[in-house]
Amino acid sequence: MAEAVDRGSDHVQSLARGLAVIRTFSAAAPELTLSEVARATGLTRAAARRFLLTLVDLGYVRTDGRLFALSPRVLELGYAYLSSLSLPEVAAPHLERLVAEVHESASVAVLDGEDVVYVSRVATTRIMRVTISIGTRFPAHCTSMGRVLLAWLPAERLDAYLDRAELQAFTARTLTSPAALRAELERVRSQGWSMVDQELEEGLRSLAVPIRERSGRVAAAMNISSHASRTTAESARRDLLPPLLAAAARVEADLHATGAAATALSR
Repeated sequence: MAEAVDRGSDHVQSLARGLAVIRTFSAAAPELTLSEVARATGLTRAAARRFLLTLVDLGYVRTDGRLFALSPRVLELGYAYLSSLSLPEVAAPHLERLVAEVHESASVAVLDGEDVVYVSRVATTRIMRVTISIGTRFPAHCTSMGRVLLAWLPAERLDAYLDRAELQAFTARTLTSPAALRAELERVRSQGWSMVDQELEEGLRSLAVPIRERSGRVAAAMNISSHASRTTAESARRDLLPPLLAAAARVEADLHATGAAATALSR
């Protein structure tokens, strides 16, 4: 568990620990023993057991007596956010139109801490080893949508991100130097779009552009992803970037016309 931080008298530690237990489960670890949960959260076995059994009693976790796993009811915890978020609903038809035009997968994501979180997606063929769905998270530093969202952060927030982020290498191409990443983000902001070429996964090439609220704030990003065997970097810029920019502009126009807020996590 992370080092204890004094968060003030309003901080409810038991709630924070309960949420930490829920976050322990992932696609890579869908089922965990009591000992594994305790080890991952830094809780004692007794405390981890109490939290797990409480979550079982509430219906958010299921168990066979040895292994624990999240139940479908845990989706309720994210539904309030997604149902109040107008962006996915507004973006969906434009993603569908874009995918029909370019025959590649397209997505919209927002920034949450050091990750991008997918809030809308239309896929064609599967091009990554992992399955991407609503709520999927990837590190921002090596994704095209992450770089768009980082590039338009206020200077002090970008500095804080670069100070704390672990720039993990996923392929030999991944930028892991804060200075190199800062320079790339400056280039992204200058040109208005990002291309990430096989930095998250070998063979995956993606382009992303910003989606702005009426105020001009970049609240989300839209991307097209393709396999490197189907497109070169130059053909992606020539053939995929113009329709991607047009689709993002249509999403922005709808958001502005309806007065909807492209609320992002962005913290």
